[in-house]
Amino acid sequence: MNRYPVWKYAIIVIVLLVGLIYALPNFFGEAPAVQVSAAKTTVKVDATTQTRVEEALKAASLTPDLVTLDAGSLRARFTTPDDQLKARDVIQRALVPDASDPPYTVALNLLSRSPSWLTSLHAFPMYLGLDLRGGVDFLLQVDMKGAIDKKAESFASDLRTTFRDKSIRGTQVSRNGQTVEVSFRDAASLEAAKRIIQDQFTDLSTTDSQDGSNWRLVASIKPEAARRLQDAALKQNITTLHNRINELGVAEPVIQQQGLDRIVVQLPGVQDTAKAKEILGRTATLEMRMVDESAEGRSAELSGGPVPFGSEKFLDRQGRPVIVKKQVLVTGENLTDAQPGFDQQSNQPKVDLTMDAKGGRIMRDVSRENYKKRMAMLIFEKGKGEVLTAPSINGELGNRFQVSGSMTVAEASDLALLLRAGSLAAPMEIIQERTIGPSLGADNIEKGFKSVMYGFLAIMVFMCAYYALFGLFSSIALAVNLMLLVAILSMLQATLTLPGIAAMALAIGVAIDSNVLINERVREELRNGASPQAAIHAGYERAWGTILDSNVTTLIAGIALLAFGSGPVRGFAVVHCIGIVTSMFSAVFFSRGLVNFWYGQKKKLKTVSIGTVWRPATDGSAVVTK
Repeated sequence: MNRYPVWKYAIIVIVLLVGLIYALPNFFGEAPAVQVSAAKTTVKVDATTQTRVEEALKAASLTPDLVTLDAGSLRARFTTPDDQLKARDVIQRALVPDASDPPYTVALNLLSRSPSWLTSLHAFPMYLGLDLRGGVDFLLQVDMKGAIDKKAESFASDLRTTFRDKSIRGTQVSRNGQTVEVSFRDAASLEAAKRIIQDQFTDLSTTDSQDGSNWRLVASIKPEAARRLQDAALKQNITTLHNRINELGVAEPVIQQQGLDRIVVQLPGVQDTAKAKEILGRTATLEMRMVDESAEGRSAELSGGPVPFGSEKFLDRQGRPVIVKKQVLVTGENLTDAQPGFDQQSNQPKVDLTMDAKGGRIMRDVSRENYKKRMAMLIFEKGKGEVLTAPSINGELGNRFQVSGSMTVAEASDLALLLRAGSLAAPMEIIQERTIGPSLGADNIEKGFKSVMYGFLAIMVFMCAYYALFGLFSSIALAVNLMLLVAILSMLQATLTLPGIAAMALAIGVAIDSNVLINERVREELRNGASPQAAIHAGYERAWGTILDSNVTTLIAGIALLAFGSGPVRGFAVVHCIGIVTSMFSAVFFSRGLVNFWYGQKKKLKTVSIGTVWRPATDGSAVVTK
């Protein structure tokens, strides 16, 4: 009656082993470390970099506990935060001689002290939030002047296209700072241009003048339009940062505006801070321009001659010059998707791009007019442009095409991430970076974990005193519930905050409530005269329906918090929902396995150790059994 088949015990053993393995890393703690990663796509972090770092640390009399090289980054672990800070400065001086053009990103980090065999099983500790372990805090400055300059360049390009479509001849359009200057050969063209700007470009105000036989029109962005543009640029940048952080998989980030032109980014529990800094700091935007294939352009490209007017010189990834026209055909704003992949013909890494309707229309028109000519695809990072590739147009392009060149798989993946996350409306730079400690202090952290442990111990003492051996079984099941909860949070790499600890304490109460229901059901069956074996069987079977109903209704409330909550509320809801699931396993399936293992083999069982059972006698008195 009360016997588990072997396969059920096998399930229990496997779940316990997996839970123990993935919960263990949380008990080893973390050590301060310095992480080095590439700041440019052309720079590699390899064994040579590791040698340079080790030699620099040795010269400064700093001995790291461990130096690892994996996933394109180098990590050096130290014993104390003081050694970590000293090592960061030493490595920075050794690898970054020019701070204005850093080839490497050197950042503070925390590494788990878990043994290598646990790491090889992909068993990592769960993240702790800013209110527990801390994290990384960035302050980014938005270049509002750059946003206006970028919009003015966009207006200049649109005016050229519009004047050409309206057959206004003899015009020359150029951008001068944040204004657009247009020259005309006759007054009729000037008046026609003013009417077009008034009808189609309402954000521009114009002034005109005459210089001899030429007429000149200066278009500037209206003050109210500039303010609106700056607000929109800030909001778009915040949205883009949200998308990029979501790509990084950071849980519960804080991204908010500070002042008129600054953004605060807090990444709680993030481990790969160098990667986060690289992704957030890179203002990668895509531009597509035609290559200048005039005689002057070819001369400048091949022999280093002067760059023709209306063109610019950029370098490709091999350091070769490419002369491209200043006119931007499409930008990353027209991009709707970017996915890494492999070219089926060359088997080289590539990035598949998908444009919106406007971008697709422009690409079709450009490809028809410039068949067999080269079109350059440029990526701009931190204000510096680089030619990804400059292939010839061999057919009509549309909404879908690819970017390929001398890229590795990792570079293609990173490029797709940046482009997919969205372009920045205005350039940004990190003006402050802090690795911050717990906001509530180490004392509050200790109290948070102690509240869980003391609550567990108090419940364990009560259960053992009130339910005897069945109370011990319930306490063991409660410990298993905590272990599984921590293990699942570690597997999911969730971020644990103080609300999460509160949810853990609540999970203890929910789990023990199920065992109380079972134990009382068993007592009730014994009071009704059932045999011990029958009482155990009936107690678990009849309590199961009540336990399921109560847990499902509680789970519904947790899912509602998860769906509609935000920030700390979501952190509480995640731990709460997982705790309900683990409590049902530990309180019912696991605890019954213990009871069956202890009592199931005893055929002539006369009593069970479940505390005091009050059984009414026939004469109205009460009989006490143990």
